[in-house]
Amino acid sequence: MRQLLALALAAAVALSAPASLHAAGGAPRPPAQDWSFGGLFGTFDRASAQRGFQVYKQVCAACHAMKQLSYRNLADIGLSDAEIRAIAAEVMVQDGPNDDGEMFERPGRPSDRFRSPFPNEKAARAANNGAYPVDLSLIIKARPYGADYLYALLTGYREEPPPGVPVMEGMHYNDWFPGHWIAMARPLYDDQVTYADGTPATTEQMARDVTTFLAWASEPELEERRAMGVRVILFLLVLAGMTYAVKRKVWADLKH
Repeated sequence: MRQLLALALAAAVALSAPASLHAAGGAPRPPAQDWSFGGLFGTFDRASAQRGFQVYKQVCAACHAMKQLSYRNLADIGLSDAEIRAIAAEVMVQDGPNDDGEMFERPGRPSDRFRSPFPNEKAARAANNGAYPVDLSLIIKARPYGADYLYALLTGYREEPPPGVPVMEGMHYNDWFPGHWIAMARPLYDDQVTYADGTPATTEQMARDVTTFLAWASEPELEERRAMGVRVILFLLVLAGMTYAVKRKVWADLKH
């Protein structure tokens, strides 16, 4: 019975622990944010994730790919089939070869992966002064402190570095980036997008929404995994209780 209880406790700890790394690697620890998907029973805020996709589409997608995501995956955050087909059809993707052995372009389909903004890494570096924009598919899991770090990064730009800090040409000062100097310019500004639901598009709101979207993209199975974990814990607790009751019954007549 003790082993069963220990297993249940270990499962609970594993479920509540964040999936991202905890070693800061020299970066300052960002302030902890209150995320809807945090904790054992956390779930993704669909409205926020949809707004976050809009931010990614209109701002981030100009430089950053999400090669692990298909357009049809957007159904998981509440977009309808018609909306997904319309979004996919906005891009042209290379397909083929056709009957003549030639490649051709066609409108995107829901089954297509998100289109990358650049055909290859060299083209991406050439367009970004030698810096390579990272793929955002798993960015929340790949960075220390996950969602907290990304939110802090997006809201942590300064127009000027602190007094006494030498300026690095072509770089931008950020309070939360390791080493503070980052090649990516500030991506978000107030009212940069217009939300369909009327939510004010402040820098902080856009950062929170796109972080929620990227957290979902990094772990789309998070809610299902947690629900399964809760069911397993409940099963183990019931099993432990039944085992104890049977043990008491079997040994009830034993004289000590």
